[in-house]
Amino acid sequence: MTDREKQVPTAETGEEQERILVVDDDPSMRIALMETIRRLGYAVQGAVDGTEALERITKFRPWLVLTDLRMPRLTGLELIKEMKARAPQTAIVLMTAYGTVETAVEAMKLGASEYLLKPFSMDVLERAIANLKAGREEGGGLGRPVHQVEHRALLSQDPGMVRLLSTIEGVASSQATVLIHGESGTGKELLARFIHLRSPRAHRPFIAVNCAALPDGLLESELFGHERGAFTGAVIRKVGKFELAHTGTLLLDEISEMNLALQAKLLRVLQEREVDRIGGRDPVPVNIRVIATTNRVLYREVEQGRFREDLYYRLNVFPVTVPPLRERVVDIPILARHFVNQSAMRNGLTPPVVSDGALAHLQRLPWKGNVRELENVMERALLLAGQGAILPEHCPPERSEEAAIPFVRAAQPANGSLWEMERELIFKTLARVKDNRTHAAKELGISIRTLRNKLREYREGEHSASSLPGG
Repeated sequence: MTDREKQVPTAETGEEQERILVVDDDPSMRIALMETIRRLGYAVQGAVDGTEALERITKFRPWLVLTDLRMPRLTGLELIKEMKARAPQTAIVLMTAYGTVETAVEAMKLGASEYLLKPFSMDVLERAIANLKAGREEGGGLGRPVHQVEHRALLSQDPGMVRLLSTIEGVASSQATVLIHGESGTGKELLARFIHLRSPRAHRPFIAVNCAALPDGLLESELFGHERGAFTGAVIRKVGKFELAHTGTLLLDEISEMNLALQAKLLRVLQEREVDRIGGRDPVPVNIRVIATTNRVLYREVEQGRFREDLYYRLNVFPVTVPPLRERVVDIPILARHFVNQSAMRNGLTPPVVSDGALAHLQRLPWKGNVRELENVMERALLLAGQGAILPEHCPPERSEEAAIPFVRAAQPANGSLWEMERELIFKTLARVKDNRTHAAKELGISIRTLRNKLREYREGEHSASSLPGG
C-alpha cells in the first residue's frame, strides 16, 4: 500500500467497526474509494490485485469486498470464484469500466452481490453499500442487490404513491418508453432509475442527460457524438450518450428544454433506432430504452409550438405523474427520518431523534422544493440540533427568512431584526414564568439546552455591543 493508504484507519483488530476491502490496481481509484468508505464509518483496507486480496481476507475478515474486474495476476471474476470458496458469506461488488451483459451475468452466477459500471458517483457507492447492509440485516444473508433495494430511496406509505410504484414495477419489465412528469425536486430521475433497475436491462448501462444543463450545440454532441474534425475543436472522435446507453436505458431529463431542431433529430433516432454522429457518414444502430422527464405540461408546450407533436406522441407511450410532496404529507415523517439518518452517516454523527413537534411542523410546510427541499432542510436541522433531538426551530423551510438566521443572528443584532424579536419573546416568556427555564422552554417549544444557548448568545451579543466605540 502507499503511504497515503497507510494513513487510512483500518481498525484491523477492533470489533467496533465493520470492514470493507477495496481491490483495485489503480492507486488513485483505490484511495478515493477507501476514503469514501472510511467517511461512512467503516474500517477499510486496500489490495492492489486479487492475489493480495486473498492474503488479506483471513486476517481482515471483511463483510464486503469491492473489486475491479481487470487486474494483474488474478482478475475480478477469478477473485469472486475463489472468495466464494473461502468465505461464502462475504458480499462482493464487481466494479468495471468494461461492462457487458455477459460479464454481469457471469459475475452474478459466481456469487457477486452487485455490479457497478465505472465511472460511478460516490453517492452510488454509498447507496450500494447501505442497501447491501440493509438487505443483510433484514434477511440475515449477503444482502440484496441494489436493484431490489433502490425502492428505499422512494420511501412511501401514501396510497397513491404506492399504487404508482406498483404500476411502474409492472411496466418496467416492458420496453415501453416512459414519460415522467412532476415538479422540480419530486424525484423524477430517481423514479427513472427505479424503472431501469427493475427492467431486463438492470445490469446494462443507465445513462442520464440533463437537457436543461447544456447549450444546444453541446447537447447535440453529447447525445449523438461526433467524428474527429467534424467542427472546430473536435480533435478526437466522441461517442454520444445514445451509443453509451446501447443495450441499456437512456434518461432524457427535462426534455422540454430541448430545441425544435434537436427534437427532430431525436425523433429520427427513436423511429429508426440508429444514430448519426456529427460529421459521420454511416448511421450507428442502437438498442436502448428511453425514459424522459419534464417539469412542464408537454401537451401545452405542443399547443404553444415549443414541442413537436410527433415527438410528444412517441414519448408519451406510458405517462407517469409524480405527486408533489404537499400531496403526500403522510410520507414526510418517514422521509425526514430517512434523510436525517443518511446525513448523520455522511457526517459521522449518531442519528438523532426527530421530535413529534418537528414532524408536525414539517407536515404544515408548503414544500415548494418538494423532496429535494426536505432533504436539505433535514441535513441543516441535523447540524443545528447538535447532539440533541431535532425540534421545530431546527426545521425552517429553505425559502423562509428564518432559514439563514441561525448562522447570522449573533453577528447581526440590528434594531428591529428577527434576532431582537426572538430575544424579546424569550425574555418576556421568562418574566411571565418567573425565570423558570423549564416552563419557559416548554412554552416556547424548545429544549432547555436550546434556551441556555440562546441566553448565552444574547449575553455575548450585549458584550460585543458594549465594547464598540461609544458603547
